[in-house]
Amino acid sequence: MSEDFSGLGLSAKVTDAVAAAGYTKPTEIQAQAIPHVLQKQDIIGIAQTGTGKTASFVLPMLTLLESGRARARMPRTLILEPTRELAAQVAENFEKYGKNHRLTMALLIGGVSFDDQNKVLDRGADVLIATPGRMLDQFERGRILLSGVDILVIDEADRMLDMGFIPDIERICGLLPPRRQTLFFSATMPPEIERLTKRFLRDPVRLEVARKNSTAETIDQKLVKVSSKPEDKRAVLRQLIRGADSLTNAIIFCNRKRDVATLARSLQRHGFSVGALHGDMDQKSRMETLDAFKTNKLTLLVASDVAARGLDIPAVSHVFNFDVPTHAEDYIHRIGRTGRAGRAGTSLTLAAPADGKYLDAILKLIQKDIPLLKVDGEASSATEAVADDEPRSEPRSRRGRGRDKRSDDAKPAREPTEARPPREKPEAKPQREKSPRPQRDERPASKSGRDPEYASDTPFGSDGPVPAFLLRSSVAR
Repeated sequence: MSEDFSGLGLSAKVTDAVAAAGYTKPTEIQAQAIPHVLQKQDIIGIAQTGTGKTASFVLPMLTLLESGRARARMPRTLILEPTRELAAQVAENFEKYGKNHRLTMALLIGGVSFDDQNKVLDRGADVLIATPGRMLDQFERGRILLSGVDILVIDEADRMLDMGFIPDIERICGLLPPRRQTLFFSATMPPEIERLTKRFLRDPVRLEVARKNSTAETIDQKLVKVSSKPEDKRAVLRQLIRGADSLTNAIIFCNRKRDVATLARSLQRHGFSVGALHGDMDQKSRMETLDAFKTNKLTLLVASDVAARGLDIPAVSHVFNFDVPTHAEDYIHRIGRTGRAGRAGTSLTLAAPADGKYLDAILKLIQKDIPLLKVDGEASSATEAVADDEPRSEPRSRRGRGRDKRSDDAKPAREPTEARPPREKPEAKPQREKSPRPQRDERPASKSGRDPEYASDTPFGSDGPVPAFLLRSSVAR
């Protein structure tokens, strides 16, 4: 392995930019991949997260792009990323390492104005970094021609193919020139995904710098048994955060987006400096939250798996799995946010009784046990957790029905009271005397010849004389 970047065949402009960024020695994946990329070979690169996979393709691509020039709407290289955050991060790497070049770059991600992206595409982009959906949108609008792409990079390949991107990837590959260089980089490569790579790559060089599906040795992994009740889990999480040694910042992972928002609000109420990151947030909010966490304005970041893949935040001290990931590969990517670039890190996974099958899959994948951490003075009883967590208001009509029995037991028993005398019934009010009816003979008899007494009765609802038509005989004449 080369001792420094100068021996890898990179151009002087690139090595100067790398030195200015403070890097002197390449990582193992960089030392192996960069020469093959410069020789324009297809590559499958497998390495655990935090080992510098991004620089493995960014640095040689910058060297290759020094010759030639971009043409309007015809990018020379295409990099596909599964998430907006990863795409933006790769763009930052190009800006940092390409500062000595006059290369143009277009970033096509959702949540950004089409007009701003079109201006860059119309001028011509040497490097196109995109998520599959937005790139296809721009292609269908006629803003991109893919016939000039020389290099295709599919980053986080297992995630791109395993999470519903297969149709998009197949379509994009069909739009690209057949004679191109294709690079796959990922931390995991399941067999079913590896079979798909045979359709996209030609005689690839396989680079595997660590045991497949392994976790970094610099991460201290722990398992914490908790109750299935969310309020109990939140209480244990707070206790772990407060009791963690040398915690400078931490990412807390949840499986569902709605749980991300709920947990972030709960931690805020308890005085923690925390932000939330999930896929339903607009792009501006996501980038602002991520930037606040990177610049230490936030101590905790509650996130869905949108933050599990490839986000390069160098000094994350702790990772908490509030939920055990349902896909075993996600465990490797989640805890890989800490312990990066040789630093020490800590991961703690909260496991409920129902998480047994997911834990078994993780242990089988990483081929090692995760030590159990017992929480002292367990604050996971339901009553403590509810009292310590968000208050819940009940409807006024139902209060008192479901009271805790202990609160009733705490009250002294009511002393028997003397029998009260029966309450006397109030005297009945004297009934108002009815006014005497008018004499029957005071009213004229009906013309129909009916009995005058019957005819003189006042029908229900009438205060006056009965209309004559109501007194007609029903007997046919």
